[in-house]
Amino acid sequence: MSAGTPPLPGPPKPQVKALNCPKCGAAITLRCFGQAETVVCGSCRCILDAKDPNLAILQQFEIKTSDVKPFIPLGTRGKLRGTDYEVIGFQRRHITVEGITYSWHEYLLFNPYKGFRYLTEYNGHWNDISICKQLPMLDSGFSTGGAANYLGEVYRHFQTSDANTDFVLGEFPWQVRVGEHAVVTDYVHPPRVLSSEKLDKEVTWSIGEYMYGREIWDSFKLPGSPPEAIGVYENQPSPVTTNVTSVWLAFAAFAIFLLALMAGFDLRAKKEPVLHETYTYNRADAKNEPSFVSDVFELSGRTSNVEVKTYAPVSNHWIYLNYALINQDTGQAWDFGREVSYYYGYDSDGSWTEGKQNDSVVIPSVPPGHYYLRIEPEADPSLPNISYTVDVIHDVPVFGIYAIAFVALLVPALLISLRAYTFERSRWSESDHPPVQLSAMTGSSEDDS
Repeated sequence: MSAGTPPLPGPPKPQVKALNCPKCGAAITLRCFGQAETVVCGSCRCILDAKDPNLAILQQFEIKTSDVKPFIPLGTRGKLRGTDYEVIGFQRRHITVEGITYSWHEYLLFNPYKGFRYLTEYNGHWNDISICKQLPMLDSGFSTGGAANYLGEVYRHFQTSDANTDFVLGEFPWQVRVGEHAVVTDYVHPPRVLSSEKLDKEVTWSIGEYMYGREIWDSFKLPGSPPEAIGVYENQPSPVTTNVTSVWLAFAAFAIFLLALMAGFDLRAKKEPVLHETYTYNRADAKNEPSFVSDVFELSGRTSNVEVKTYAPVSNHWIYLNYALINQDTGQAWDFGREVSYYYGYDSDGSWTEGKQNDSVVIPSVPPGHYYLRIEPEADPSLPNISYTVDVIHDVPVFGIYAIAFVALLVPALLISLRAYTFERSRWSESDHPPVQLSAMTGSSEDDS
């Protein structure tokens, strides 16, 4: 551009026009003059024709002002998505489901260069809404209630309801009326909601994105704190930010890795039997010599685990064995006691059993050397004698640590899944496709098959 060329004209400045209500004479300000179709007198609740120079009265409704309290007063300005907007209109709408009325608020925002957008609020849940730039593609289906595709993103049908307008205030770029009835259909893909609104034969599509109350309060510099959000809203983002499928895929990968480690250690372990002896407990002999020692056996190779197994054919009796694994060369000892007991019988609930006839214990990190077992048996006083077998196996694999690692991986995956499931169940319980209904439909389908 040369120095002598005048600058190009910028966008038109917003026009504000002050008028008076033809019924009560109250002052009325049109903030989007030229684009407003209707304006509501805040004094006498007349809905006026903004296109008529004389502001012809289109409708009048009666409602207590105290019954409706907008969180964002008309005329409030704020910056939303980086653009300055002014609140110029407000309406309250409601639906009735099974005799219960659910109301929400809609705020009309205006910027002279960007046009209109909307904020909706229900029970402390907010959405930033704008008109769709192109028509979504619909895919109907009985089992899911249909879906919609908008800009390559698939939205699930959430709810179809009859919405009624019961309060309006400010100005609007359409012919607004109290008592106006529209069919509203919502499709969700959190944090977005895709909505169609059918009024007579005209259908309007809009796209909304969930916002938190604090964001709204900060944008419009509102005093105090925003109302607390109640319940789970249809497009509210889940608190579980991690993809549940990815969590389970990671768990499966780690579980396979653990199984591979277990298999490797199992193959590497020698599982070498070093002692196999059968002894007889005799109460009379035990009084004279309460303990005895086994033959000496060798543990060769590296420091490893040692498993001691005990088998006794007890039946409604018990035997207790005080063991000591003793290194013959160094005198180092590992003391432990094991009980073998087995009981069975019948009662009013039927047959029952308790305990078992074999026992096993693993002693960790036993160095190589020459060892023997010192055994001191005790038995049920009603049992005069019984034979029992003792086996010692060197270098056995222990899988307990892997079980702990498996549980440590499983618990977070379960908690994340449970939290996500609970949140989604709460979300869809408010839809046209509640979880119970879906389960019932699935069961019916299986019965029909």
